[in-house]
Amino acid sequence: MGEFAVELRDVVKKFITPEGSELAAVNHVTMQIRHGEFFSMLGSSGCGKTTTLRMIAGFEWPTEGEIYIDGVAMGHTPPYQRTVNTVFQSYALFQHMNVFQNVAFGLEMEGVSKDETKKRVGRALEMVQLTGMDRRFPKQLSGGQQQRVALARALVKTPKVLLLDEPLGALDLKLRKEMQLELKALQQELGITFIYVTHDQEEALTMSDRIAVMSLGRVLQMGPAVEIYERPTSRFVADFIGESNFLEGKVKSVSGDQAVVVIPAWNEDLTGIAMTQVKVGDDVAVSIRPEKIRLTEDARIKENCIEGSVVSSTYIGSDTHVYLDVRGQRVKVWEQNRISTLDPRAYYQKGQKVWLSLMMENTLVLPRD
Repeated sequence: MGEFAVELRDVVKKFITPEGSELAAVNHVTMQIRHGEFFSMLGSSGCGKTTTLRMIAGFEWPTEGEIYIDGVAMGHTPPYQRTVNTVFQSYALFQHMNVFQNVAFGLEMEGVSKDETKKRVGRALEMVQLTGMDRRFPKQLSGGQQQRVALARALVKTPKVLLLDEPLGALDLKLRKEMQLELKALQQELGITFIYVTHDQEEALTMSDRIAVMSLGRVLQMGPAVEIYERPTSRFVADFIGESNFLEGKVKSVSGDQAVVVIPAWNEDLTGIAMTQVKVGDDVAVSIRPEKIRLTEDARIKENCIEGSVVSSTYIGSDTHVYLDVRGQRVKVWEQNRISTLDPRAYYQKGQKVWLSLMMENTLVLPRD
């Protein structure tokens, strides 16, 4: 068994655009994906995540670099000779075949015996909770059930690696959230390596052991979900995953991983954690997540405390979104609604003066992209 389930070494994929110029859809990507890991590639459309997935599957070949599956260099190995299987967003089910026939199709192509096929299809349908549905046709199933059939069809061939290209994209929000948890549980139960492509940050955070955030064909940051969210190393990642407030500033002093930054718009210093190496005089962006800002009636802490006034406040159920004016800068704060009440005085009023406390560990100093 190779050290990694899938490894990409300095992979480049170039396409010729309709205008005749060259475009690197995947630009020197190196990744090591461990055995039994739930690994997600996250990014907006055109970031190279699907092209990377298609190269692992064998539908595309790298222009440069090499892909290894279980330690073996793939070169130009065709898809059917790779120990991977792909689940697409469009499900790609055969409409004229029932559920059983759809799931059994790959096994029949391989010449697996009828008895063995029946056993394996039964097991695959049980995994995805579709037992007893084997005679139905795709059009008699809901979107969620069709997605499960596509999953069973991929799992029945017991791949070492399952590739999933935005498989929940067509489902409604509630069902998608349920399926996310089911997929994660299934992956843990089977111990198969899942490589998942999505543009939905919450989905990636919910399901993944590790995430690679991609933009313009490059991997900007790779790590566990909590690290990507709490410790982004670039403004793009901080902005792409979750919400953030950004302030432009200049580094005034550095001590270990702490940096003091002058914020010209506020004429104020903020102390934060430097996410990359910075030196005095560097232009930086300070990032603070809206849910990590505390609002109080008076100044509670000595440093990183500044007064603002409420511009608007929107109640959205679990949270209240408060927008503030802080010396001409707009700052957003999410406050959790911990107490159930209809009393309007419990919520912020327009024009109300408040103090913002920005804890140092929540104040991240990032390079200006």
